[in-house]
Amino acid sequence: MALGTVEIGILAIIAIFLFGANKIPQLARSVGLAKGEYQKALSESSASEAMSDMDRGGMTEDIASEQE
Repeated sequence: MALGTVEIGILAIIAIFLFGANKIPQLARSVGLAKGEYQKALSESSASEAMSDMDRGGMTEDIASEQE
């Protein structure tokens, strides 16, 4: 179900009433920064480390060696 122009307009008006016209750009900037941080963290983590952790039941190598 896609949002049409009327629905987007209504949501924008509600957002202006809730947060005020001055806060909306700050909120959008914060969301953009959070998305960038999330994507950066995803790119830094390697898939091979995650796969090896999954082989050990979700434990890191250090924790797995402590339990042995």
